[in-house]
Amino acid sequence: MTNWILVAFILVPLSAISVLIYKHHIFIGSSQCSYGYFRLPGMISCHPWLTCLELEYIAVKELIGFGAVKAVYKATWTEFFLAYSKLNNPHYLNDFKCGLHMLKLFQPSPFVVQLVGFCEAENVILTEYHKNGNAVNITQMSACNLKFRLKLCLNYALLLEYLHNSPSGMRVMCDSNDLVKLLSQLLVTDHLTLVLNDLDALPEVDHKQKISVKCGHQQLTGTFVAPEQLWPFSSPFIDNKMPSYDEKTDIWKAASVCEHFLGDVPNSDMARYHLFSLHKSCKNANPERRPTANQLVKGYMKAIEELDSDL
Repeated sequence: MTNWILVAFILVPLSAISVLIYKHHIFIGSSQCSYGYFRLPGMISCHPWLTCLELEYIAVKELIGFGAVKAVYKATWTEFFLAYSKLNNPHYLNDFKCGLHMLKLFQPSPFVVQLVGFCEAENVILTEYHKNGNAVNITQMSACNLKFRLKLCLNYALLLEYLHNSPSGMRVMCDSNDLVKLLSQLLVTDHLTLVLNDLDALPEVDHKQKISVKCGHQQLTGTFVAPEQLWPFSSPFIDNKMPSYDEKTDIWKAASVCEHFLGDVPNSDMARYHLFSLHKSCKNANPERRPTANQLVKGYMKAIEELDSDL
């Protein structure tokens, strides 16, 4: 099992980045619950995942999210808030079940939203509620200065590093064909860190078995997706003729995600100068020449250290 490093970076100076190390899904020096249990902010002890039997004690409130697969509501259980996800289209039942399966596989993890419970008979998933919502508007938060934005770039790279070396194999973020869609897959915690939330489109790559992926069955377009995700022929698109690809599509997009996070705050041009070579390598047309997620993490950490001494 891989040892993971989570940079707990939001509330500390860039020159004093602290780390939390965990192994086999267990935080060292942390109160995170073991598999099959959860603990929400304010709870004294861990509680077993909620089941169908507890649904009658959950009050479903306002709608906070809606997609092709599920609708998400704010809900309460005793005095605690939850996110209550309900299948809204039977056609996507398999996607819904896949999302639940992946959530269970990745528990507990600092990179994935905390699972609180589920009821497969009612097609309901319960997760930790995050009042800040998804990451679509995170750059509009008051704390969003340059240092904060650089930490978001690192945070996102750490998420990719986790997915590409996860306990359930190398996973690719397929539900990310444009920037807004990608950011909507991430939740913003109370500590202003990013966690993965929507896990129903994370196919597995296995280089040893020569297994690659294709994200969906429709033709992809635009410059946000990697070149290898575009239809390479002049003839009309045919799904089964579309070549597959691997995790390096995530790396191509990561540069655009970081550029979005940087925005136009003071000294962002200096940050772009330090990141120019790294982001250029992410946009290499040859996927094999792009950095790995681990190299991306190291590149952002190096840039943060350099900028800390310059600013």
